[in-house]
Amino acid sequence: MRSTTLSVEAARCAAKRRLPPSVYGYIDGGKEAESTAIANEIAFSRVLFSPKVGTGITRPSIATTVLGREQSMPVIIAPTGFIRIVHADGELGVARAAAAVGVPVALSNVCSVPLRRVCEVHPDTWFQLYMLNGRDGVQQAMDLARQAGCRVLAVTVDVAATAPSDRVMRRLPSSLSLGSVLRFLPDALMRPRWLLNFLSGGLAMRAPNAPRKPDGSEYEFAEIGPLIVRTPPTWDDLAWIRRQWSGKLVLKGILRADDAERAAALGADAISVSNHGAKVLDGTPAALAVLPEVVDAVGQRLEVLLDGGVRRGADVVRACALGARAVFIGRAYLWGLAAEGETGVRDILELFRRGIIATLADLGCPSIEALDRTYLRPLPSQSHWNELGERLHLRLK
Repeated sequence: MRSTTLSVEAARCAAKRRLPPSVYGYIDGGKEAESTAIANEIAFSRVLFSPKVGTGITRPSIATTVLGREQSMPVIIAPTGFIRIVHADGELGVARAAAAVGVPVALSNVCSVPLRRVCEVHPDTWFQLYMLNGRDGVQQAMDLARQAGCRVLAVTVDVAATAPSDRVMRRLPSSLSLGSVLRFLPDALMRPRWLLNFLSGGLAMRAPNAPRKPDGSEYEFAEIGPLIVRTPPTWDDLAWIRRQWSGKLVLKGILRADDAERAAALGADAISVSNHGAKVLDGTPAALAVLPEVVDAVGQRLEVLLDGGVRRGADVVRACALGARAVFIGRAYLWGLAAEGETGVRDILELFRRGIIATLADLGCPSIEALDRTYLRPLPSQSHWNELGERLHLRLK
């Protein structure tokens, strides 16, 4: 049966109803006071359109090319760790939905499905990696990506420590230890439908795409967090990865023009302007607010992607008008996954497709490729952005 999801916000509400509170907090929450998470969403409302009338455009083209491959629209499924906890369809269901719509899927190396299986479902699978176990671990990850047939490696560069969240997730299960299960059990019993769905996918809580332990066994999900922050990548490490990886290379987590310049000099093929979905350092600016200066600095030398706060087709158009080649979507598809599994993800992508088309038509723009800043009002000053953000935050609370 087809989903009745009418909007991304409806999927968000459905996810909140269907998921245990700790699981919902895992996908929806940000770090500490979540000011950056709020800023990511509000930033799009500060960028106003300037439509051109009398163009007669009703069927604009939204197809584009990202890193040398054509795709149906400028959207990429963002990498998220262990999403089977959201729905048993997990990474394979998400990959099937992305393949059906014609957009890439980026798979986290902290997930529950072997990379090769996802690549069999969707040939345009990107592989995201952390610097787990230093260069030895990255070499294992690159070998895995090559063997699976991945053409794009996305290295996350913005995680050096972990911070607490005011939306505490202590009960979230990270292993099958008795203590972890007992802490999570009250949450799980609140959502029996979710519990049955989770159990249908099996009880494994391992990360098959992460480097192996010295004894050759797989790490459990609970063991990955400390590894992520133990050896964050340096610029020397990133230069080494560039030399070792002959495919397309994306550096994910850039928020400064000077770092973007270093990425271009390094030979990266693309960067993602991103604050890690507000899940790392609270108090950083919204990714969209940083996008124009990064595009101005390096947009002629590499492709600039955006990650953070994208909730609808109009947001995609705003980002592309500011110079993004494409955007990653994270929470939006996870809400769809929680609501309806694979079908929900496909419906969310369809909502984005229709929203992009409608926005371009109303702007009088013939294609996503023709977008530029002439379709936007002049950007507000930073002080005005802050004032408007405070007002919208109060209204949303």
